[in-house]
Amino acid sequence: MAGGRPTKMTDETVRKLEEAFTMGCTDVEACLYAGISKPCLYDYCAANPGFSDRKEMLKTNPAIKARRLLFQSLESGDADAKTVQWVIEKYDGKARQSLELSGGLQISHEDALKELE
Repeated sequence: MAGGRPTKMTDETVRKLEEAFTMGCTDVEACLYAGISKPCLYDYCAANPGFSDRKEMLKTNPAIKARRLLFQSLESGDADAKTVQWVIEKYDGKARQSLELSGGLQISHEDALKELE
């Protein structure tokens, strides 16, 4: 019988990697969490290109959750002036002068800055 080292990329290892990537972990952090080396991960990604794509998508999960919470707080009116200013600066830039919220509420850059004073 030809014996080799058993693979570390078990279903449980892949599950741990996916869990870590969902938390926004880097490759190094995910490998540490799953108990594998970086070369082991990269070999697996090379052999399973679909996993590489999934890994990159899972890494965006924290940002998606944060955006959802941010916009829920804006829609409910629970956002404070600093949050509103950040959203305006992040999404309005110089191209648009206001951010329209549900219910027809409109906040301009000037209004947001006055609220902060």
